[in-house]
Amino acid sequence: MRVLITGGAGFIGSHLVDRYLERGHEVVAVDNFITGSAANLERARASERFRFVEADVADEWERVAAAFTLGRTPDLILHFASPASPVDYSLRPIETMAVNSRGTENCLRAALAWRCRVLYASTSETYGDPLEHPQREEYWGNVNPVGPRSCYDESKRFGEALVMSYLRVHDLDVRIIRIFNTYGPRMRGDDGRVVPNFVTQALAGRPLTVYGDGSQTRSFCYVDDLVEGIARCAEVEAARGVVVNLGNPNEYPIAVFADIVCRIAGVPLTVDSRPMPVDDPGRRCPDISRARRLLGWEPVVTLEEGLTRTLRAFAEYAPTANS
Repeated sequence: MRVLITGGAGFIGSHLVDRYLERGHEVVAVDNFITGSAANLERARASERFRFVEADVADEWERVAAAFTLGRTPDLILHFASPASPVDYSLRPIETMAVNSRGTENCLRAALAWRCRVLYASTSETYGDPLEHPQREEYWGNVNPVGPRSCYDESKRFGEALVMSYLRVHDLDVRIIRIFNTYGPRMRGDDGRVVPNFVTQALAGRPLTVYGDGSQTRSFCYVDDLVEGIARCAEVEAARGVVVNLGNPNEYPIAVFADIVCRIAGVPLTVDSRPMPVDDPGRRCPDISRARRLLGWEPVVTLEEGLTRTLRAFAEYAPTANS
């Protein structure tokens, strides 16, 4: 099988590249290095079945089509190109909206021309600050359409609508996943999300930045578990035209999570308290009943095990954008 992965130099994208190469597939990764890192592809570049294209999938269709067509056409497109952290999409809101709208349509147009399968990486941010807990795929969300996070939240929601329109109009084989908080090696140290923030601060012996009183909750899925869920969703016929939550249903208050990180890092917990960001959700936790039923999937890596691996990786090397 030939797999095309947009955002292939990113945190999750590069792990997907490795996963498909390890299973004997041919992989083409596309990235423009806005938030991705060339270092994430060092292992992949050793494989003869790997090719890399530096391109912006939100560019003009003719240029994107030319970049995508490297010999044999793909059997599967995994669309993961997009800034994904509040730091990144607040700095690049226009690029974020472009890649999740025009970039998504370019992927769908390519898939339609080649009659290949598409998996669209959406996000738990489509639920906004949820009024339903835990969040089921049927929940429509509580999103501020003009707030500072809207460039990401609403562009992902638009991308989902576009994907489903291609299903209804063209009978294209599409799948949508909503990714909840994921962590692991290859996250950027300057990513701005809670795990790289806490891990880099703990390793440096600095106070951990906690917003508000730390009672807001998150669930944390280790990247290996997420990648397995993605691969299953891309392969299982029952996932065609379906939205599937992928995340860990174990929920932790941020204050408790900070304590866990420091305990594993072997440092005392000290806190730098900051005001809550605008539109930051109070609770975020997936209902993964659909993933269990359709994919036979649920996370298996414990938080302690995943954080231990992540701390070890960050102690060795924490990449920044373009490094």
